[in-house]
Amino acid sequence: MNVYQKLINKETKLSLIGLGYVGLPIALEFSRKIPVIGFDIKDDRIEMMKNKIDPSNELPSSAFENCDIEFTSSSDVLKQASFHVIAVPTPIDRHNLPDLSPLLAATKTVGKILKKGDYVVYESTVYPGATEEDCVPVLEEYSGLKYIKDFKVGFSPERINPGDKKHTITTIKKIVSGCDDESLDNIAKVYELIVKAGIHKAQTIKVAEAAKIIENTQRDVNIALMNELSMIFNRMGINTFDVLEAAGTKWNFLNFYPGLVGGHCIGVDPYYLAFKAKEFRYHPQIINSGRAVNDEMGFYIAQLLVKNLIAAHKNVQNCKVLVMGATFKENVSDIRNSKVADMINELKTYGITVDVTDPVACSDELKNEYGFELSDNLSNDYDAVIVAVSHKDYCTLNEAYFKSLLNQKGILMDVKGIYKNKIKNITYMSL
Repeated sequence: MNVYQKLINKETKLSLIGLGYVGLPIALEFSRKIPVIGFDIKDDRIEMMKNKIDPSNELPSSAFENCDIEFTSSSDVLKQASFHVIAVPTPIDRHNLPDLSPLLAATKTVGKILKKGDYVVYESTVYPGATEEDCVPVLEEYSGLKYIKDFKVGFSPERINPGDKKHTITTIKKIVSGCDDESLDNIAKVYELIVKAGIHKAQTIKVAEAAKIIENTQRDVNIALMNELSMIFNRMGINTFDVLEAAGTKWNFLNFYPGLVGGHCIGVDPYYLAFKAKEFRYHPQIINSGRAVNDEMGFYIAQLLVKNLIAAHKNVQNCKVLVMGATFKENVSDIRNSKVADMINELKTYGITVDVTDPVACSDELKNEYGFELSDNLSNDYDAVIVAVSHKDYCTLNEAYFKSLLNQKGILMDVKGIYKNKIKNITYMSL
């Protein structure tokens, strides 16, 4: 009897290692079909999930209903499972190099409990080759078992979009791959239990790894082009969003927009591909150029605002600015790799006092990660307001609201172009 049949017969369990914004939704979906063990190293997160609370604030308590799932931080419990899915973060370090330590730590945990006949499937985004070259040796070392002969490995890249209630694990076509034909067939059948949109079987694990990493690299490069165009058009006195609206009337124009590119996917994954390319003595030019442009946007926006404050005859060192939005994208609480922090820190180098507000971010997390907190009380004498993130709470604000925050000759900087053509009587800027 193969692993798929054992799972549907409930003779074994599926384990999900890493219960963040990717892992938890997958675990809950599987647990409506088969028995699941949800594993995370953080006890406080485990307790929250036991109480039907999503620590990432993505899922309602109802998502935990009718689920056959055991949440645990004990690796011994993982011995009950035969199909292990690893979905831990793959960040970069301060030198923008891949940091595989969370992935290898999770692999070590699984390796210690791995049995003959078990499957290990990786969902974490990595460079092509990482699964077999970096992770499999760890599994072999800690299990004492042999790859393919004793256990199978696959890669099925996550495609979960934080804050997106339409494109979910069940409605997005799933790429799967395996180390041989048998594993590919079994892994595909397991994911077919929950994915309604269909399965794409990649030819190899490396193909699946590469497919995932270019998804975000492609977006990064396209957004970088828009950011560079916004810098050019700004010098020409042209509103970039007006240009994009006009260009978008052509049927095949790609709808990308300028803005801050942070988070743990688009702002990270291109570095993984660039790192691996150098092993083959290729120095990627377009990828690195795109990253350079996008990494500078926070500083650029701050500098652009400072120039306009000076043009308004304001003493910059005495200025006070309100930044609205601190998360890496709209309507999510995740602050990882938020480029808003770059903008805030750059403003502070000019001696500007900066207040920050955000309807979904956690002030303590911001303090620990970036050194600033959310402001409890907003004033009515800001020299500028920067709307950096298009949270839904901000999209309904009107000119009267911003007037109530700004002093004389105050400036509204609308990074995402939310209020284009809606502001008439205060100084308005966008990219």
